[in-house]
Amino acid sequence: MKIDRALPHWPQVAAEIRRRIQDGTYRAGGRLPGTVAIAAEFDVSQSTATRAVASLRTEGLVRVVSGRGYFVVGSAD
Repeated sequence: MKIDRALPHWPQVAAEIRRRIQDGTYRAGGRLPGTVAIAAEFDVSQSTATRAVASLRTEGLVRVVSGRGYFVVGSAD
């Protein structure tokens, strides 16, 4: 996915991760890539990646396990 530089970046990253959760690329109970890897994949800052994942956490799609990372809770159907 290519980021549209004219729009805010974090919602685009969050939307792509959400899509991957919905299509099963990231399965319930599975670990998401870290924010450094997400930032590198989408060519955004780590803070942008963190904000995107935090928004998915607020939606209830992702949970954090201290010291282990972010894990998929389920899909947003």
